[in-house]
Amino acid sequence: MGENKSLAARALMVQGCTSDAGKTTLVAALCRILKRRGVHVAPFKPQNMALNSAVTADGGEIGRAQALQALAAVLPPRIDFNPVLLKPTTDQRAQVIIHGKALDTLNARDYHEYKRVAMQAVMDSWQRLSDEFDCVLVEGAGSPAEINLRDRDIANMGFAEAADIPVILVADIDRGGVFAHLVGTLDLLSESEQARIKGFVINRFRGDIGLLESGLDWLEQRTGKPVLGVLPYLQGLMLDAEDAVATETIEKTSTRLKVVAVVYPRCSNHNDLDPLRLHPEVDFDWVGPGQSIPDCDLIVLPGSKAVQADLRWLREQGHEAAIQRHLRYGGKLIGICGGFQMLGRELHDNLGLEGAPGSRPGLGLLDCETSLEPEKQLRNVTGQLQLPNSPAIKGYEIHMGATCGAALNRPAVIFADGRQDGAQSADGQIFASYCHGLFDHPQALSGVLAWAGMASPLTTDFALRREADIERLADATEAALDWAVLDKILVPEIKTATDKAAKASKPIPIELS
Repeated sequence: MGENKSLAARALMVQGCTSDAGKTTLVAALCRILKRRGVHVAPFKPQNMALNSAVTADGGEIGRAQALQALAAVLPPRIDFNPVLLKPTTDQRAQVIIHGKALDTLNARDYHEYKRVAMQAVMDSWQRLSDEFDCVLVEGAGSPAEINLRDRDIANMGFAEAADIPVILVADIDRGGVFAHLVGTLDLLSESEQARIKGFVINRFRGDIGLLESGLDWLEQRTGKPVLGVLPYLQGLMLDAEDAVATETIEKTSTRLKVVAVVYPRCSNHNDLDPLRLHPEVDFDWVGPGQSIPDCDLIVLPGSKAVQADLRWLREQGHEAAIQRHLRYGGKLIGICGGFQMLGRELHDNLGLEGAPGSRPGLGLLDCETSLEPEKQLRNVTGQLQLPNSPAIKGYEIHMGATCGAALNRPAVIFADGRQDGAQSADGQIFASYCHGLFDHPQALSGVLAWAGMASPLTTDFALRREADIERLADATEAALDWAVLDKILVPEIKTATDKAAKASKPIPIELS
C-alpha cells in the first residue's frame, strides 16, 4: 500500500445481506453523488460472477454492473474496476477472467485453490485505483455471511480486511425479513468484521416511513450500528442488470409490435434487449422454462455462455418447431452472438471450451457454421446496420466463435474499419450479428423496428434514458442518506461538506485534506 495515503480514509465497501439487495445501484448512486461534488471517484468490485459483461476501453472484459458504475462516475470502463470475473458455463464450472482476459474454465474446487492467485490480481488493481483516485467505492458479492465461502474470501470481508476499509451493509426490505437479514448477517461475522460494519442501509422501501421507525430504533439498539438511510422503491428504474433478467412490468398505453426473447439457462448479456423492452410501442415478453413462444412479430435469440447446451435446452422446450412456424407465417428472427451461432448448420467445440468436446447440429436457418476458439474476441465497435437508410450502430463484441459460410455474403453490419459482421437470410426474415448493444443507438433501434414491421417507429434514446435514471437514483439516494454520519465514515478528514452544502444553492465539491 502507498506509504503516504490512508486507504481507510478514502474508501467504502458496500456489502449486501443477499444477492440483488441493492449493492450495485447503491455504489452507482454514490459514484454519481460524489462525482457531482467534485470527488475523483472510481467503482471497484474485486470478484464478480455474472453473464452480463462489457468491453473496456483498455480492451478487456468486466461485469456489466461495473461498466454502469463507471458511467455513473463519468469514467470509461477499465479492467481494474473488476479484476476477477467468473462466467458460469454449467452449475459447477465457470470461465475465469483475470484482468479482462479469459484464462481457463475451472470447477468450484479448482477455483477455490486458484483464489490465492486471483487475490493478487485483486490487490494489484486495488493499489492502482487507490493511487489514482480520491475515493474508491467497492461492491461486495452475494453475502459476507456465506460460511462455506469464508475461507480465502476475496469478494467480501476477506478483501475488506486485506484492504482495511469500512463497510456498510444493505438489505432489501421488499423481499421481507429485513431485520433478520441484517441482524443475522452481522451475528455471523467475526468480531473484527463486525467492527468494520459502520452502518446499515435499507433498500426498496415503499409505504409510510413512520410505520418503520420503531423497527429502525430496535435495530440500532440491538446492534449498536446506525441506520444510514432508507432508500425508496423507484418504479421503472432502467439500469443495466448485473445478472438477473429484468422482469418488472412496464406499463404501456399503446403498442404496435409484439417481441419475445428466449431466456435459456446460460443466457448472457440479456441487457441487450433493454431498449426493446422499454420502447413505448413494443409489447415485449421473455419466454422462460416451461413457457411457449406466443404469436409475435419478432423473436430474439440473445447471447449464450454455453451455446450447445442452451440450444439443446431450446429444442427440449419445443422452441425449434415454434421458430420454424413463426418464419413460415412471415415473422422476423434476430440472433445475437450465441443466438447467431445457433442459427447456422453446425456448432463445433472440439476443445470443449463450453462443455463436452464435439459438434452439434444448429437450427440450420443460415448457411454457416461456427467453431469455438480459445482466443476470445473483445472489441468496441461502430458501423452501420445493413438495413434501409444504413442506421448507425455502436456496440461491442465478446465471443469465442469464428463463423464462416455463404450466409456471411449478406452481412448484417459493416463496421467503421471495413469488417463485415453477421448475416441476413435471402428472404429478409432473419438478421444475425455478433454485435452486442445492437439496439442501443436510437437510429439502430428505429431501423430494426421498421425492419420488423413497425411503420415510422418512435425514436427513443436508450443512453439518455439510462443517464436520466442514474440522476434520479442519485437524487433519491442523496436525499435518503444521513450524510452527517456517512461523510465521516467515507472520508474521516472531510471538511464539513454537508454544513457548507446547506448554505449553498447547489452541490459543492467535497474538500479532501
